[in-house]
This record gives sequence, C-alpha cells and structure tokens, in this order.
Amino acid sequence: MTQASSTHRGKLHPDAASALADLVADNQTLAVGGFGLCGIPEALIAALRDSGAKGLTVISNNAGVDGFGLGQLLATRQIRKMISSYVGENKEFERQFLAGELELEFNPQGTLAERLRAGGAGIPAFFTATGYGTVVAEGKETREFDGKHYVMETALVADVSLVKAWKADRAGNLVFRKTARNFNPACAMAGKVCVAEVEELVEIGDIDPDQVHLPGIYVDRIVVNASPEKRIEQRTVREGGK
Repeated sequence: MTQASSTHRGKLHPDAASALADLVADNQTLAVGGFGLCGIPEALIAALRDSGAKGLTVISNNAGVDGFGLGQLLATRQIRKMISSYVGENKEFERQFLAGELELEFNPQGTLAERLRAGGAGIPAFFTATGYGTVVAEGKETREFDGKHYVMETALVADVSLVKAWKADRAGNLVFRKTARNFNPACAMAGKVCVAEVEELVEIGDIDPDQVHLPGIYVDRIVVNASPEKRIEQRTVREGGK
C-alpha cells in the first residue's frame, strides 16, 4: 500500500462517535453546515451531543429546530454562544436568547457566508456595505470608499467543522446534492479540522474531477450515514391535490 492510499484510508471512521472521540472538547468553536434542516450532519450532531462537550461556540446559519439538529445541543445546554443569522424556527433558541441564557452574535446571512469564506481563504477581515448604520455595525470599524460607507467584518475560523455531503471518495473529495450544498463548503474550509458525514462512499477515481464540489484537501475525516432522517421543518400540502 502506498503512503497516499494509506492516508486516504485513514480518513474513514466507522461511526460518528469515533470520528469525534479525540477531537471535540469543552469551549471549542465549531462550524456546522446546513440551512434549517437541509444538509445538516445529523449523525455528527447527535455524536457531538453524546460527547458531553460543553461551553461551545457554534457557527451555523441557524440552530435546527426544537429537539432536532443543533436544537438538541441547546436542549442539553452544551452551547454557550451561537454565531448565526436566523432564530425563528427554534423556540428554545429564541427563549434562551431572550432570557439572557445564550450569547448570540447575529449576522446578515450573506455576511455570515462571507465571514466563513474569508476564514477558509486566510483573509482576516473585509468591508461590506451590509449593516452600515444599523445595530449590526455597532462597535465595528467603518470606512468610506468612493463615497459609500462600509462596515469591517472579521473572518470566522473554527476548531472543528462538521459538514454533510451526498457522496465522498476515500480521499475526501465531496459532492453535495442540490440545495444541501448551502453553507457546507464554506464551513468545511473555515475549520482547522473537518469531519464530513456522507451518504455514499466511493473509491478514488469514481468521481469525475469536474464534478467535485469540495476537494479532499479540506476534509480530514469521513463518516458514512447511508440513511439520514432528513426531517422536514414545515410540511405544506394543498387540499385535494390541486
């Protein structure tokens, strides 16, 4: 076996718990992919809950729903601070924030995405017009460029990233499925260590290089969860099938 193939084989872990066992710890910052419940790493979130790690800062667009996704970690009070853009789908998230029990750093959604992208790209900060003149800009440096005002936002870097993809090869090259891509690539690149939960594992070479959405260099560990629940946040149907 070549050194390269041995390294690739070493990325695969038998389950989510073993992938996180020597990785997560109290007071870490984690970036977790997903948008609502779409594209969330269900098994990894459950394993993080079971790890008992506490005092966590979690960077994620939102925090799942009550009792599922990151909502599980709010219920167990393992999250100290959320860096997010949306609260509305999770009543416990809302309750803890309004009661002063949970720190919350609100971000416009595009700003959150760019802060993660900047973290992955090694860019320490950037200027954006979004939020200028609002509470979002309070305490932040502002600057004028060509007659327009901008707010300086700092990059986000996580100790550990937990992401969900549809398919991976043993080298960690990832393919996401449709809108489940959402924040996952940016979260993966912003983490010092990235763990990817996938539904299907294939051999190296089985994914056309032009179809790779995230190169394996960003992925340190892989866990296969072939049958995720993929719960729907709000199911809406029309009466009579019309």
